[in-house]
Amino acid sequence: MSASIELLTIGTALVDSIIKGFDPKPVSASGYRAESGTLSVGGEAVNGAIAAAKLGVRTAILCSLGNDSAGTLVTAALEANGVDTGRIVRSDEHPTPVTTMFVRDDGSRQSITNTAHRYHFHPERFLGDLTGVRAVVLGSLFRAPFDDPEVISAVLKAVKSQGILIAADTKLPNFRFLSLADLKEVLPLIDYITPNEDEARYYTSKSDPQEMAEVFLSSGVKNVIIKLSAKGCYFQNAERSLRLPPLRVEAVDATGAGDTFLAGFLASLLNGASVQEALLFANACGAICTTKVGAAAALRDRAQVLHFLESHRE
Repeated sequence: MSASIELLTIGTALVDSIIKGFDPKPVSASGYRAESGTLSVGGEAVNGAIAAAKLGVRTAILCSLGNDSAGTLVTAALEANGVDTGRIVRSDEHPTPVTTMFVRDDGSRQSITNTAHRYHFHPERFLGDLTGVRAVVLGSLFRAPFDDPEVISAVLKAVKSQGILIAADTKLPNFRFLSLADLKEVLPLIDYITPNEDEARYYTSKSDPQEMAEVFLSSGVKNVIIKLSAKGCYFQNAERSLRLPPLRVEAVDATGAGDTFLAGFLASLLNGASVQEALLFANACGAICTTKVGAAAALRDRAQVLHFLESHRE
């Protein structure tokens, strides 16, 4: 890996087939209608890498793709956005996952996964040289390849042995189910964990953001950021807590908003911002992401985010 790389994202890479405005009433014996259908590259590692690169962070990705047209589409999109793709592992053994996303009018969505999402990739075998890397993102914890405790442990220990900051996004499980207790030995290696409200509720059995955060902190994670969607975000560590309100936009599609939020947070943090400043910048990145269909469609660059923040000053 090039020594110039600052951020490495590791994890899920796929293609999203996004269906917006689906009408469940059939128009024929086998036909349905929708407002639109869009193909978009996705997966947490891809979304985060593209967003970070657009924000000016020198970014690389480590993921697994099939030797198929979907894998070629993902690789081309990453390269077009300036992401270092030298650590992508392509194989005939496993196809590139394709997710079908149904997006509602308010931008929220539901997804359909398939067995291609259940793969046994071992990123710890392909980490390579981490010289110069300042932060690593696991995208996402509890989804393949990070639904295997041995893989999680090996990656976290290898990265942390280099003194690198570790951020882990989370997802609800789809094939293999882990709890926080299953990862108790390695959770203290995570510097930032960023579940959304539904994920935090699932893994902590709590409904209040402060109580959710306390469960993660008691498990050893150093800093917790709970993404509250239209309600903003909540941050807590051992010293303090912060709650930031949302930045209002006309939401179209929330796909990738959480990944873009985390990319914005780390881009700002690596640029020397305080945690509060980084959270505000992240809120703006996540909000902008929701204004177009597809995870990588709306965010353009850092200047756009700064202009957005300026226009939302009270």
